[in-house]
Amino acid sequence: MIEAKIKQRKRNLSSELSKIPIEKSWSFADKTIKDTSYITHGYYTYPAKFIPQLASRLILEHSKEGDIVVDPFLGSGTTVIESLVNKRIGIGVDINNIAYLIAKVKSTPINFSTLSNEFTLLSFDLENRLNGKFDYYLRQAEKKIPNNPRIDYWFKKEEKEKLSIIFSRILEIENNDVKDFFLVAFAQILKSCSIWLQKSVKPTRDFKKNISEPTSLFLRQCRKLLRKHNEFDNLLNDEVKRNIKKYRIVQCGDSREIPCDNNKATLIVTSPPYVTSYEYADLHQLPSLWFSYLNELSEFRKKFIGSSYKERSEINLKSSLADEIVRKLGNGTKALEVKNYFADMFESFIEMKRVLKKHGKACIVIGNTQLQKVDILNAEVFQEQFENIGFKTYKIVHREIPSKMLPSTRDPKTGKFTTVDDKGMKLAYPTEYILVMEKQ
Repeated sequence: MIEAKIKQRKRNLSSELSKIPIEKSWSFADKTIKDTSYITHGYYTYPAKFIPQLASRLILEHSKEGDIVVDPFLGSGTTVIESLVNKRIGIGVDINNIAYLIAKVKSTPINFSTLSNEFTLLSFDLENRLNGKFDYYLRQAEKKIPNNPRIDYWFKKEEKEKLSIIFSRILEIENNDVKDFFLVAFAQILKSCSIWLQKSVKPTRDFKKNISEPTSLFLRQCRKLLRKHNEFDNLLNDEVKRNIKKYRIVQCGDSREIPCDNNKATLIVTSPPYVTSYEYADLHQLPSLWFSYLNELSEFRKKFIGSSYKERSEINLKSSLADEIVRKLGNGTKALEVKNYFADMFESFIEMKRVLKKHGKACIVIGNTQLQKVDILNAEVFQEQFENIGFKTYKIVHREIPSKMLPSTRDPKTGKFTTVDDKGMKLAYPTEYILVMEKQ
């Protein structure tokens, strides 16, 4: 009977999980932007992040205080922050340097007076450097910014000069946690101060754009982050704040190398990247350029899940459905991307199994999509891969996505994200699933 179902599923490549009724309570449709961006969650415009209420509910339902909660695809740190708020130990890794920086800052308690005093000094110095001895400080600043032609590709001369002075002054801050705090504020303003098309998630230049003035925007962003960080600091339990290195471990690294001992974690809560996840890397180009994380874009993309820019030896995907999806896509680049994606994810699941306790839960938030008119059934493939390495399906939640920042459509020919809402465009992620898999 089971084999017959698998054969039928392979023939149709249709989602069986779509038949699961949508659970309205998991959509959190009643939550406002203010609700979903409380404390430090609203620091940074980050693609594809799930809302904190979703992470918090999973944490409260499947763990207790003092348990270890892991996010192998850390992103902007939502799971780790909610773990800290709920008195759990939060562990997270992300291959993206910008994601790691943001998550670290958002989850690091810093005394408000320390931040406020540094901001006062910073504001005073910037006024002097930008309006007083501009030429002198510009020459000093130019020694500290990367010599990368893509910075000139995205920034006009006037904005680049002011940003250089701001960036140079931030680098003078001695306290690394405080320095990183202001670097995140700097990173957040870069798109508005560039010629990147403001409403586009794709790297598109707009030469007629009304570019924001860097200094006033930076100071305004700093004030916002100061308020949010103070809220976070006041909300955290004193025990957690005093022992933050015990309760919070975040690293820039691979999802297949989680900094957690064998059989120690109670719960994994994560939203993995989707197929062609290297496209997300494009959204982080601007801060990556300024912080010297990016030299060549193709090299930058290689490290991301599912990238066709990297070569790998043959691997068993442990999913007949994944094999069929790859076969349907043919022999082109998209087929290679999808194959690499499922292979990378499978290796990540093996690592999740290593760190989880027996009967520990892996909660995977993922949706299905379509590339080149082929259904990419991520949720079904993941479920099959997990079951083939010794997990059982504990529960599957089907939810709508009213509050997830994702490009909403794909071009049916290329399969790439697009902001153009035109006839024939495929809605990428109208709903998604929460796979709750239990280690046996």
